[in-house]
Amino acid sequence: MNKNASILITGGTGSFGKAFVRHLLAEDRPERVIIYSRDEFKQFEMAQRFDAPCMRYFLGDVRDRERLALAMKGVDYVVHAAALKQVPAAEYNPMECIKTNVEGAHNVIAAALENDVQGVVALSTDKAANPINLYGATKLCSDKLFTAANNLVGKGRTRFAAVRYGNVLGSRGSVVPFFQRLLSQGAEELPITHRAMTRFWITLQQGVEFVEKAFMRMQGGELFIPKIPSALVVDIAEALAPGMPLRDIGIRPGEKLHEIMCPKDDAHNTLEFADHYVIRPTVPFRGDLDFARNPLGEEGRPVPEGFEYNSANNPCILCVEEIRALIRRHCEEETCPSSH
Repeated sequence: MNKNASILITGGTGSFGKAFVRHLLAEDRPERVIIYSRDEFKQFEMAQRFDAPCMRYFLGDVRDRERLALAMKGVDYVVHAAALKQVPAAEYNPMECIKTNVEGAHNVIAAALENDVQGVVALSTDKAANPINLYGATKLCSDKLFTAANNLVGKGRTRFAAVRYGNVLGSRGSVVPFFQRLLSQGAEELPITHRAMTRFWITLQQGVEFVEKAFMRMQGGELFIPKIPSALVVDIAEALAPGMPLRDIGIRPGEKLHEIMCPKDDAHNTLEFADHYVIRPTVPFRGDLDFARNPLGEEGRPVPEGFEYNSANNPCILCVEEIRALIRRHCEEETCPSSH
């Protein structure tokens, strides 16, 4: 990402947007940082915290293509973080989820092409891999839209890519603040959906740095996946409340026992790099693209046939002490809205 650039973040008042802005203001010299979101009160609160001269707060919904196109005038980079993310809410309100996550993605693409934006990175989720719930299905559809958008560029400079990662440690909707809230209310046991359940975990700062790196690594059409640790949900409970009894409540509708980030069916298109994976687009856009070597000079190699990267077979599974240390180090500063 170039210095003195103009950056727009959809859904920018969420936890990722705040962390990304904090990083930009500390590490880069952006000309403009545009927060595009629909909640005026969240924008007001964020403006009290981030009031640098480069900051802009633009009310709008990703469902509104005309408004998006206006907000993207003169923008160099777009981070698309806006989405409806709650699994049960999506199951109950499917068309609302589709309008935001699918039609909204299409609108972001159209607005970026109209304004010849240099690069667009969309935030995805592990739930988009072999989805079993509507939220995951809409995010898979969004991923496909952003990949295919590279075929619409023509002679323009715009490139599109997506990043996929797991739960953000300590973010709203994740299990850590949920358990912490129960404990603060004097709970004598913690509810567990399944004792074998595992999840991928990433800190906000890791997510921010990975997205920024994606802009430097992307050629167009890639799905970037970081190598991050997994943890058992029962170990998270033990890290927060050692020895506390657990109550089994069963897996909720639309929930998986383990999450997947690189599906087995995509193994033939997956490349392994030192600290991440790349799933190449299935449709070629330009014949000169070599996804095994990115613009930073990093080189990847094909994964073995039948390879699958899931939270249960992850070579890095955190123990209780490691989880406890992570929570101490990150959760207090990262507990704010949004989870992927």
